[in-house]
Amino acid sequence: MNFVISTTALLKQLKAISGVLNSTSSLPILENFLFEIKKGELSIHASDTETTIITKIAVESNDSGSIAIPAKPLIETLSNFPEQPVSFSIDKARHGIKLATDNGEFKLTGFNGDEFPRTPVLDGATTMTIKTDVLSNAITKTIFAAGNDDLRPVMSGVFCQFSETESLFVATDAHKLVRYRRSDAKGDSAASFILPKKPLTLLKNLLSGVDDVVKVEYNKKNASFSFLNTFIVCRLIDGKYPNYEAVIPKQNPNKLTIDRSALLGALKRVSIYSNKATHQVRFKIAGSALDIFAEDLDYSNEAHERLNCVYAGEDLEIGFNSRFMVEMLSNIESDEINLEMSTPNRAGIITPTAKTNPQEDTLMLVMPVMLNN
Repeated sequence: MNFVISTTALLKQLKAISGVLNSTSSLPILENFLFEIKKGELSIHASDTETTIITKIAVESNDSGSIAIPAKPLIETLSNFPEQPVSFSIDKARHGIKLATDNGEFKLTGFNGDEFPRTPVLDGATTMTIKTDVLSNAITKTIFAAGNDDLRPVMSGVFCQFSETESLFVATDAHKLVRYRRSDAKGDSAASFILPKKPLTLLKNLLSGVDDVVKVEYNKKNASFSFLNTFIVCRLIDGKYPNYEAVIPKQNPNKLTIDRSALLGALKRVSIYSNKATHQVRFKIAGSALDIFAEDLDYSNEAHERLNCVYAGEDLEIGFNSRFMVEMLSNIESDEINLEMSTPNRAGIITPTAKTNPQEDTLMLVMPVMLNN
């Protein structure tokens, strides 16, 4: 089995899908890329058993067959090549691989391609299409809020719900929550599932700079995404997502409107002086002024900044985790944000004052931190 390919083109594809590889896998075969040649097209597979990514690229070859090639030495070798054609010669019987350029040869031993895990087939799958920018935005604006607790796996992913009128994406770790709606992305029928964080992160990176339509297929166990020359399939998280609507307070009489960049900058500066365990900052709101305080009693550090704002409600003092606030404000595009609150022990609601896209709706919730008065 022989083929010729550009070093730069091949390396770009390998790096794009290499994020799925797991160096601690118990299956040695998963430390390899699966190369499959058929009708002048090279399909490259990478997998960790939970998620599989396939990318396709045209090559000069009339052969067909497969071989598993060790990922790390292949990427390291190609990374040190200038742009040039490289010839691959595969000895199927011995699983030997030879890379040849105008200046030298490189040999390594691979594995039987038949040992590589088969890509799941989605039987009885439902299909829908969604624009790449819509899906990319949905991932970006929710994934940071997903949890990392192995004891609560349903909260370690993003909840996706499709209907005939809208698409909904939700992520929460019990301390913060993001609900992102799109009225311009609709399913043919009602469906919901939980996507794991790892494949979503990989998908987000693969969608970067791509202007296309993504074909989404899903059944009860798996979901797949295909666009251009890329296909990614992942196992869904099994379980029932928590009733997130129940934790969103409906009555929030205290409403603050403030410049997003000014608040974000102040939080970044003041939080340097906060306690390194709690990251607590104190909001004191009265009239048209927001005072932000932070202190670390262990080191006698403290900081304070005052910002102008528009506020309607009773004077209020409430504590937040500055890291959560910074994450949320960094993922909003509006020049100004609304912060709605009720009491110091109930969640605050953050929304953009102006929508960059009339067909999207973003709501962020952050739980308060108990103040030590």
